[in-house]
Amino acid sequence: MPSQTYRIQLEGIEKSYPTEDGQLRVLDKISLNVRDGEFLSIVGPSGCGKSTLLNIIVDWIGPDAGTVDITPSRSDVRLGFVFQDSTLLDWRTVRQNLSFALRGLSVPEEEHDRKVDTALDLVGLSEVADQYPPSLSGGMRQRVNFARAFCVGPDVLLMDEPFSSLDELTARGLRERVVDIWRDERFTAVLVTHDISEAAYFSDRILVLSDTPTVIEDVITIDSDRPRDPESKEVIEYERRILEALGVSI
Repeated sequence: MPSQTYRIQLEGIEKSYPTEDGQLRVLDKISLNVRDGEFLSIVGPSGCGKSTLLNIIVDWIGPDAGTVDITPSRSDVRLGFVFQDSTLLDWRTVRQNLSFALRGLSVPEEEHDRKVDTALDLVGLSEVADQYPPSLSGGMRQRVNFARAFCVGPDVLLMDEPFSSLDELTARGLRERVVDIWRDERFTAVLVTHDISEAAYFSDRILVLSDTPTVIEDVITIDSDRPRDPESKEVIEYERRILEALGVSI
């Protein structure tokens, strides 16, 4: 478990992209605090800037205006990131892919095998450590992507549609495993998703974004304990509230 807790503070975030007609304002003065150890989901219409917001948090792109603060400081926080599609190196084994991530954090070589084995065990893939990614199914590759994020001992885990390419049976099992790991480790988690059921299943809070120029339409707080039954009346009621915030008639 991380020795410190962290939070993310966004203040007045603005972002525009050039178009043939000028500039398209995507994010319009987005301000948000992500609390220590919480699970926050971000939902909204396609193209509203959900992934852009995540990329600004991780510092892969810069905002046009506004600030991002990660406490205590970005350089002292271990960020884990899981993408929608596999970003594994096909010419390296699963073990080597995870070790590569650890090497980037200057983790001593003698600790790699232990951390890799622990991470693969968390996602139920200990037996594929010496296989190459092309030999694995899509679901297994995505579980390896999660293992790579977990092996660095993230203080903050950022996820961009990580379940969307999986069949529902595989996705449901992996969601349950992620919740179990988060409950044990209590890192801060931020999930971008189009799936409102997924958001209601995971989250402490759900950030509902508008269409562009994007503002925060609503922030929905979920107080129910975990694990949650995705088909329970309570979860379905939260789904209804998300749809209502998105302006969808039900």
